[in-house]
Amino acid sequence: MRIVVLTGAGISAESGLATFRASDGLWEDHHIEDVATPEGFARDPGLVHRFYNARREAAAAALPNAAHRALAELARLHELTLVTQNVDDLHERGGSSEVIHMHGQLRRALCADCEHRWDAPARMHPEDRCPFCGVGAARPDIVWFGEMPYHMERIWEALERADLFAAVGTSGNVYPAAGFVQHAARRGAECVELNLDASANAHDFDRRILGPASRTVPEWVASLGLG
Repeated sequence: MRIVVLTGAGISAESGLATFRASDGLWEDHHIEDVATPEGFARDPGLVHRFYNARREAAAAALPNAAHRALAELARLHELTLVTQNVDDLHERGGSSEVIHMHGQLRRALCADCEHRWDAPARMHPEDRCPFCGVGAARPDIVWFGEMPYHMERIWEALERADLFAAVGTSGNVYPAAGFVQHAARRGAECVELNLDASANAHDFDRRILGPASRTVPEWVASLGLG
């Protein structure tokens, strides 16, 4: 069976990482436009680097949970395309060898001038220079608001081939990811939502399984069997 799984902040929340945006529009007490936009980085790169240094430290201290490990097991049982909106590496540390990070990764750095990418140090600073071109334009390799998510062509192709699409711990508010379920459904895939509460686009799914991901995802994976 060909399966596409999209994961969001809800799966990492159970490992102690804060979800991207609370109902008050803040992320870790910062306005989104200050720390998650190119304009915010241009205004105050020091603030942005301090913010992501703290996120990088928190992610490194977090541990993968049962949901991460269950999805790694799913890849051993079926043909799985695992797409995540999360910027941590908990899927990899949970055993998944192939993960599509559509919003980038905390552990990677990007040159805003030449677009070279490299492994980010634990702490980045405004004076950091690109190791390829030497320009002082190093930033976190994170997709900010107003920027195009990564690997979209690969994701759309996987959705078109999928027999089953599942969204785990997603809000259903952020596009283009919120439109994945509709695309998969049009191609005939069964669509299931695994979430703590119903998402904004819950009506687009064939069924939903509510509860913490650390419980629902392992149970769902077990129900699929060897296929």
